[in-house]
Amino acid sequence: VEKLILVCILSYLGISIFAFFLAHQWQFWMLAVWVGMFQGGIQALSRSYFTKIVPSDQTGEFFGLYDICGKGAAILGTTIVSVVSQFTGSVNKGVGMISIMFVLGIFLFIKASKTPGRNSR
Repeated sequence: VEKLILVCILSYLGISIFAFFLAHQWQFWMLAVWVGMFQGGIQALSRSYFTKIVPSDQTGEFFGLYDICGKGAAILGTTIVSVVSQFTGSVNKGVGMISIMFVLGIFLFIKASKTPGRNSR
């Protein structure tokens, strides 16, 4: 599961870099197809992985936190795109900034995956 999640995050990194160079309508449609290919999979894998690593007697509390973090990420991502787009005058640069978040996510995911003492069933 961890390798597949890493593949999906790397794919999203590639998608965000591609979005930075978006110039034609056909590229937008390709972007939409690629996002559609990975969105459902990464959500399912993430929830499955999260279920595996949280204590079984506290899943409700942890999934509540998971949901709040997801909403916070949606707000943070939208804010980053809009602020960078406003300051640079380029939506492409705003969307391209999301790639920094994916690089950070890859780093944190790899670091967390190697942390000893995780609750693995």
